[in-house]
Amino acid sequence: MQSISLSEIEGFEIGMAQDDKGGSGCTVIICPTGATGGVDVRGGSPGTRETDLLDPVNLVEKIHAVVLSGGSAFGLDAAAGVMEYLEEKNCGFDVGIGRVPIVSGAVLFDLGVGDFKKRPDREMGYQACQHIYREKIPNGNFGAGLGATVGKYLGMERAMKGGQGTYACQVGRLKIGAVAAVNCFGDVINPENRSVIAGALKENGQEVINSEKALIACLLQGDTAFSGNTTIAAVLTNAKISKSQANKIASIAHDGYARTMRPSHSLVDGDTIFTMAAGEVEVNINLLGMLAAVVIEKAVLNAVKNAESLFGLKSYADIG
Repeated sequence: MQSISLSEIEGFEIGMAQDDKGGSGCTVIICPTGATGGVDVRGGSPGTRETDLLDPVNLVEKIHAVVLSGGSAFGLDAAAGVMEYLEEKNCGFDVGIGRVPIVSGAVLFDLGVGDFKKRPDREMGYQACQHIYREKIPNGNFGAGLGATVGKYLGMERAMKGGQGTYACQVGRLKIGAVAAVNCFGDVINPENRSVIAGALKENGQEVINSEKALIACLLQGDTAFSGNTTIAAVLTNAKISKSQANKIASIAHDGYARTMRPSHSLVDGDTIFTMAAGEVEVNINLLGMLAAVVIEKAVLNAVKNAESLFGLKSYADIG
């Protein structure tokens, strides 16, 4: 297995836009010719767009973009700008009188970080399509990960900086990668030794607690869960798979969340993963699922390890 840049997976274009004052942004993954799409929503507080059409029983087979955005439900508006851009490029589902771009998306909650009113909108979505990265995709405080935070069991004052992460690899002709905006309620874990690398801070601000143990200790004290969370991601591949298989890959990819975020898939997270397959490489579906979980795992870790302090939030580098 060889590590590659996410931009080396043919058929996809990845763009970003953000508002540094607002502390929010969006990331768009475009497949101009259309990708076989799938999705799996595991968290209890999702904010999504055009996910029902990814059900294998429904008509549309291809999607043209996935938008990962901050801004909570407001951020879903960024997809309208992506649709506008793709329509100008004549990309979309042919309906006879024109083409309708199929744009799926999901949002995370970052409204408490910067200026509440400066969240992703139609204009930002369009700008993200104009700012395509042709080489290395940046990790850290970029795109949908700009305002992301982690470890919010004790509230924002004890949270740490999350971010956006990417990772991709190649096995033979098969290429697969992921981009993830990490904004989880729980801690981020190094799966090799199960240590907490980012999460809720102790009062001294220099060490992290273990949120799972804290939840158990506070079992009888009522629900203190902070609701501004959600990690969203997309898996990209040059494999040739069906719509049903794309949905299964999205499901298996959530193992990458479970390995690196504890707790994950909580009622106050809207954890969502999309699959986009735009290739002709025949592949064993079990291998593809295994690799999907791996690239998600590594993308989550890259997001946190490359995040920088922002808006008074400490980062991995500050306590590592």
